[in-house]
Amino acid sequence: MSGISLKGIGVLLLLVLLVLYSTFDVCDGRRGRHWRQKKAPYSSLAKKKGKGKTSGSYHHGGRGQSSPKPSPKNSPSKGYPTAPKAATFDVLDFGAKGDGVTDDTKAFEAAWAAACKVEASTMVVPAKFQFVVRPISFSGPYCQPNIVFQLDGRIVAPTSSKAWGSGLLQWLQFTKLKGITIRGSGIIEGQGSVWWTNSESDVDPINAKLSAKMPEIKPTALRFYGSYDVTVTGITIQNSPQCHLKFDNCEAVQVFNMTISSPGNSLNTDGIHLQNSKDVSIHHNDLGCGDDCISIQTGCSNVNIHNVNCGPGHGISIGGLGKDNTKACVSNITVRDVNIHSTMTGVRVKTWQGGAGSVQSIRFSNIKVSEVQTPIVIDQFYCDRRSCKNQTSAVVLSSIAYENIKGTFTVQPVHFACSDSMPCSGISLTEVELKPLQEHYHMYEPFCWQAYGELYTPTVPPIVCLQAGKPTSNRIQFDHDSC
Repeated sequence: MSGISLKGIGVLLLLVLLVLYSTFDVCDGRRGRHWRQKKAPYSSLAKKKGKGKTSGSYHHGGRGQSSPKPSPKNSPSKGYPTAPKAATFDVLDFGAKGDGVTDDTKAFEAAWAAACKVEASTMVVPAKFQFVVRPISFSGPYCQPNIVFQLDGRIVAPTSSKAWGSGLLQWLQFTKLKGITIRGSGIIEGQGSVWWTNSESDVDPINAKLSAKMPEIKPTALRFYGSYDVTVTGITIQNSPQCHLKFDNCEAVQVFNMTISSPGNSLNTDGIHLQNSKDVSIHHNDLGCGDDCISIQTGCSNVNIHNVNCGPGHGISIGGLGKDNTKACVSNITVRDVNIHSTMTGVRVKTWQGGAGSVQSIRFSNIKVSEVQTPIVIDQFYCDRRSCKNQTSAVVLSSIAYENIKGTFTVQPVHFACSDSMPCSGISLTEVELKPLQEHYHMYEPFCWQAYGELYTPTVPPIVCLQAGKPTSNRIQFDHDSC
């Protein structure tokens, strides 16, 4: 019995020793490289990048001694690098003075040249400075994408005729860019009063003397050409010599939370002008000018306009289209939730005689008008000259819906003047209530000529002149007419 007990005790002691040895080896292994590879992948990444070298921010003292893991909030690991801060290029750092007198054009050119080379960079026009800038082009197509033009100061156009030569079509131009954004709280001041040709009584003697020296060609204040993914927000454009903001051959455009301002008598100063552009969103803007608050020209499609205040001006217009016997194509335009006040027209489609092409799928919805001369207009006899010759061909208008348009007018509620050879078709009116601001003898009744469509609800006043159904006199469209 005693022998068996001693043998059993020996075996038991041997097992205990084996367990203790294996436990010690495992604990020692936890301090080795296998634990680091499994539990701290960021260390492996750092080791690969640094070829095995340790960083002083993580290790202190002799080799193999490691400090506690740093807090991710205070000292992020090398394995999870933070995004690099976007490069910023301030025009002041490139020699701009911003004193409202010095010509800062070269500084703007230099700042743009630097920003152009860096993706997602920001060119800064700082607040509390006024920069005089001559006509300038911020050009691609070799610029990096997603550049931000941060405008918080004021950019001022020169009033000297020398700066404009024989005349230019634009002042500030952005061309062939991808992902360009202009944002901020700054102002683009066009100083257009030296260009506007008003009546003698409307022009003060100083500006009259200056305007006599300016070229006949008037520039647009801010133009985008051939660009994709364009955003304009926050800024103010005021007193442009001609159009304030223009988009030509652009796609994926957003314009919001901005202001355009010039006097109601500043001729040809469109607010926003679209041409050959698609997928455009214009919303939450205050637009006041001397011409169309928004002008939509040929080549435009998928345009969505909403929550815009318009006035003074000529309203929101499609056209004029087909000038000089040209072909025009416009489709899928929505204008909704808009306030229009103290304007010549409200929502308008205007085309020249002799044109070709088509305007279709247009929707004007939830429009509030106040003191508007003629709130609803289709004019296929548009002419801004002293006289225009009669022509039979015309841009074809179809599928135009007017929904929930209410308010006051001062001349005429509705004016539909369509082509004799190509009458308007598919006009629909729903919940249209337009009342005269005051009862005067010169108020006109609704007018219709070659206009066909349907009244879905009674209108105020009754628009009995709209012909039901479809026109029978439409001539066959030829290939050059279709879009």
